Amino acid sequence: MLYHLLYPLASDYKLFNVFKYLTFRSIYAMITALLLSFIVGPWVVRKLEAMQARQVIRTDGPESHLKKQGTPTMGGVLILVCIVVPTLLWADLKNIFIWLTLLVIVGYGVLGFVDDYKKVVEKNTKGLSPRQKMFWQVLLAAGVGIILYNLPGFSTELYLPFFKRVHPELGLLFIPFVTLVIVGSSNAVNLTDGLDGLAIGPVAINAATYLLFCYIAGNARLSGYLQIPYVPGAGELAVLCGALVGAGLGFLWYNSYPAEVFMGDVGSLSLGGGLGTLAVLTKQEILLVIVGGVFVVEALSVIFQVGSYKYRGKRIFRMAPIHHHFELKGVAEPKIIVRFWIITIILALVAISTLKMR
Repeated sequence: MLYHLLYPLASDYKLFNVFKYLTFRSIYAMITALLLSFIVGPWVVRKLEAMQARQVIRTDGPESHLKKQGTPTMGGVLILVCIVVPTLLWADLKNIFIWLTLLVIVGYGVLGFVDDYKKVVEKNTKGLSPRQKMFWQVLLAAGVGIILYNLPGFSTELYLPFFKRVHPELGLLFIPFVTLVIVGSSNAVNLTDGLDGLAIGPVAINAATYLLFCYIAGNARLSGYLQIPYVPGAGELAVLCGALVGAGLGFLWYNSYPAEVFMGDVGSLSLGGGLGTLAVLTKQEILLVIVGGVFVVEALSVIFQVGSYKYRGKRIFRMAPIHHHFELKGVAEPKIIVRFWIITIILALVAISTLKMR
């Protein structure tokens, strides 16, 4: 909105010429999101408390979590506001990639909000059934896949890090592949959201990493030099990534240990879906497995635990997801959180290093 209002003035006032630069708009989208979270955050927390949107702690989980009972949840609403508003202010709203990513973030956010509302406000312990949640997740992700498949000039090839000449054509398989990436990423972040700040920290790091890849993918000269796929228009997603980083850091202000508010499904489903969409739009889907390694391990720990118990009658971990396993082994919650952040930073550096290893 600001971009469309102020950039045209650049022909008369050189000051407004800065609005054409992605770096400038990305930085200020981040700052706007951060400031907005500080301004709106306390009101959101109070509103959630007034709604009695309080976290219900499972009695079969770690005993240390029982003290979290009654902490406000559904704080993902704050994250959504702090992503959407700065993006609308600073991004080029004629860019279809911006709208596709916002569609997934808001769509998954609404799905998570309905589930959270049923559970914590209406006291319906089941919320939405897993089948209902999966149906809407798949439907929305598949819709994005269909749009991209039919979008003129958008490649349906699969690009692999480390291998500059390996990019098989997926054809119609591109649609289910997109669906898998977005839905898988959404649920992986959802499973990771179990400790104070555990999910939002890696999300912000992932968003910062994809900010770099969005900028490069949208720049013909840089993408050509670094031998990654050039995606016209993808550079604009750097602005959205900036907003995502700012919103993540702003929420961490309230969600850091000990948390004043939890994000709930409204936050985790939307953030994971957004990261998956960014990976698809920049043609860096496999890279998400690297930079989002913490989310991958968390999801795999649940899959292996359930599979092992079902077919062998034995558990692999003391409790899944794996962060609970470390808790039950006596590792302090803040130590687990910070260590997972450190691992994510290392993985982000590895992902960035692939730019020169192709």
